[in-house]
Amino acid sequence: MQEHKASNLAEDAEDPFAIDIAEGLSDADIAYTLQALDAEDFIGLKTIIEELSPNETAELLAKIGGDERRALLERYGAQLDPVVFLEMDPELRRACLNEMPPERVAIIVSDLESDDALDLILPLDEDIQREIIKKLARKDRIAIEEGLNFPEDSAGRLMQREFVSIPQFWTVGKTIDYLRAASEELPDDFFDLFVVDSAHHVVGEIPLGRIVRARRSEKIDDLALEEIHTIPATMDQEDVATLFRREDLTSAPVVDEDGRLIGVITIDDVVDVITEEAHEDFLRLGGVEQGDMYRAALSTSGYRFRWLFVNLLTAILASVVISFFEATIEKIVALAVLMPIVASMGGNAGTQALTVAVRALATREISGINALRVVWKETMVGAINGAAFALITGVVAGLWFSDPMLGGVIGVAMIVNLICAGTFGTIIPILLDKAGVDPAVASSVFLTTVTDVVGFFAFLGLAAIFMA
Repeated sequence: MQEHKASNLAEDAEDPFAIDIAEGLSDADIAYTLQALDAEDFIGLKTIIEELSPNETAELLAKIGGDERRALLERYGAQLDPVVFLEMDPELRRACLNEMPPERVAIIVSDLESDDALDLILPLDEDIQREIIKKLARKDRIAIEEGLNFPEDSAGRLMQREFVSIPQFWTVGKTIDYLRAASEELPDDFFDLFVVDSAHHVVGEIPLGRIVRARRSEKIDDLALEEIHTIPATMDQEDVATLFRREDLTSAPVVDEDGRLIGVITIDDVVDVITEEAHEDFLRLGGVEQGDMYRAALSTSGYRFRWLFVNLLTAILASVVISFFEATIEKIVALAVLMPIVASMGGNAGTQALTVAVRALATREISGINALRVVWKETMVGAINGAAFALITGVVAGLWFSDPMLGGVIGVAMIVNLICAGTFGTIIPILLDKAGVDPAVASSVFLTTVTDVVGFFAFLGLAAIFMA
């Protein structure tokens, strides 16, 4: 954009649009672009768009308003690198592509490798997908339709269909000659060659480095790795990511139900899965969805309402527990002052255990053989912290209200609630996972209920027994 500034808009030293973007896209750069759009400086805008990287262009489209985004896409959508749309949040991508003619989206899809092409259109509505697929060339259309037939979040949807396979009876020399002759038909980037038999079953993998270092006369069969990491097309993408992490893979072959090679998954695809799953779990712990930032307010409110309503019900349950001790609270007003402390500490301690458990489940660090050990460890952590904070809050409460008994009651309640928080903060996500429910979505609601009910019941119950 420095050249653009020198050759177009910044020739006049007084030009208000002249800015320096040497350090990347900033708020000032975005404001500068919007000013150029308002001034209808279309030559300058074209230069700006051409000089932005795909990531920067995606960031620009994400941060500007809907009207400005539509104006830019209408005028410059055809010039954008297709990778720009892959860098967008799926919800924003859906909004942008929905406003573009199917013919234009089909051109974008055709310029991408098969896995990226499928990823591009997945967020779109089915009727729009069909319109786009109709505009594709036969080869691209078949690849997209096959990908859509695989289960959601499966290896079949994650894989790309461009790969390098060679017969097991070839030599290194013949393989190198083939790679050079077929360079235009090969994937843009690949890390391994897959050795196949006459039925197209994978019988070996060869890292590209082995081919480069080997003599031309060596047989392919002799170079192939002994261990083959084939991935069924129906395998869940989280399991694929776990396999890549455990085996330190850069790529792996994908096979159909008959064991025939149909695609490849590469490390860049797996990094995207890991990032996506981490973001998804993080957002779900808060009861929100990916893409909330780009959805209409009514749609966002509808999703969040469901979980807020569940939280309302759990809060009512906690209030019911408090109502059982209404007479005790009336006699000892200090209880109403101290109740939030017990509930808050239990909730925070439970969230710590819950976060550890959800992450461990996502990375397959918890299984049936060590689940009890993990629960016991978090229970002990809760007991130790409970004892420490019981001493602190007990002394503070006793001195504050000049009542040692009150300090003792809140101290014991603190121990009980933090033990409960550690135990159930681990047990709840494990049980939900075994029941087939995403623990990142539902755990926090159940945990909040348990810590509130136990905290209030322990604190008020002990007060009713020893202080009423």
